[in-house]
Amino acid sequence: MLDSCKSRYMSEERNYSSKKDTFHTRSVSEPGKGLVFAMACACGIAVANIYYNQPMLGVITSSFPGELAPSFVPTATQLGYAIGLLLLVPLGDLMERRRLIVSQFLVLALSLIFAATASTGRALLGASLCIGFSASVTQQIIPAAASLASDNRRGAVIGSVMSGLLSGMLLSRILAGFVATHYGWRTMFLIGIPLVLTGATAMALLLPLSRPTISMKYGPLLRSLLQLWRDESRLRRATLTQGLLFAVFSAFWTILALHLEKPPFHLGADIAGLFGILGMVGVLAAPIAGHLADRRGPSNVVSTGALATLLAWLILAVWNSLTGLIFGVMLLDFGMQSAIVANQQIIYGLKPQARNRVNSLFMVGMFVCGSLGSGGAMLAWKVAGWQGVAGSAIVVSLTAFMVPLLLQHNH
Repeated sequence: MLDSCKSRYMSEERNYSSKKDTFHTRSVSEPGKGLVFAMACACGIAVANIYYNQPMLGVITSSFPGELAPSFVPTATQLGYAIGLLLLVPLGDLMERRRLIVSQFLVLALSLIFAATASTGRALLGASLCIGFSASVTQQIIPAAASLASDNRRGAVIGSVMSGLLSGMLLSRILAGFVATHYGWRTMFLIGIPLVLTGATAMALLLPLSRPTISMKYGPLLRSLLQLWRDESRLRRATLTQGLLFAVFSAFWTILALHLEKPPFHLGADIAGLFGILGMVGVLAAPIAGHLADRRGPSNVVSTGALATLLAWLILAVWNSLTGLIFGVMLLDFGMQSAIVANQQIIYGLKPQARNRVNSLFMVGMFVCGSLGSGGAMLAWKVAGWQGVAGSAIVVSLTAFMVPLLLQHNH
């Protein structure tokens, strides 16, 4: 009789858990506009920290005369971001996401304190690595948004959160350029601290609790990344193409402030930051690219984005004026953002139970390439100036354009 009661209890418990899971899924699968907006803002606040240093690079390097390390602050930030993507983002499949996201925001705030108080170029380089590492919280938020949304709203929710990310990239350059010119680069990092704490508070209060999608230890979790990479050829293709495009995108923004200081421009960090306004093209392109990817297939949109990037660098190479820079950066942002939205549509449809890990691999590849693009651009700048940077970027952009065409042909 005891066994019978126990069996009935276990059966009822399973039924209850099943109903609870169903209710839980329904209750969080339709996030309201307030939650989506909060996630978009948090995403933008986090990603902004990767890009503050780009328009400020000239001001930063001049405050550490004779030191080489500050020249590689953008490279260190992006490299740290890539490490965070590899080591932290997969944890979103394993741990409760809200706690993980809030914790990363707090570490990011601490990293900003270290950057603002850095007394040497090497110390700033180390702080920048930590900023990039903890700012990978951005890529915890996007898969969380994808998991909260139902299938028929997933594209719209991801698009809204991506708009927040793109706006953060845009506004960070404008704000950092202005603040660095008028108040110094350290002030910008100090301003970032309350912004990051605001993002942490919003996520702590509004983000619903999640349930891990897998039961696995951290070591096997990281090893499973290799298996995913081997199994998913579409993931490898998307990562390679987007990585090449992001390398030339990062090259432009890393060198822009230095380029504008030289003849014929003689302009400061504030003007370099204002170029971020032109990134509105990318913000507007993201939802359009998503609709086109739904109708015509994401591969076509990726090829279009790569072609736009190649044309942008051809313009930047031959039209050395403010007008040329304006047209070039608009086309560059359009190409980059169109391609990334289409590539994300490809990868998020591969393995729903491994969405964080798939996103981790994609973003790691992309930001490793971005870091190499920043570092390579700095070396090209020192050796051959703007024409060296542009020439290298044209070669990489052409390669990115050819990859999807060749893979489509082979397929």
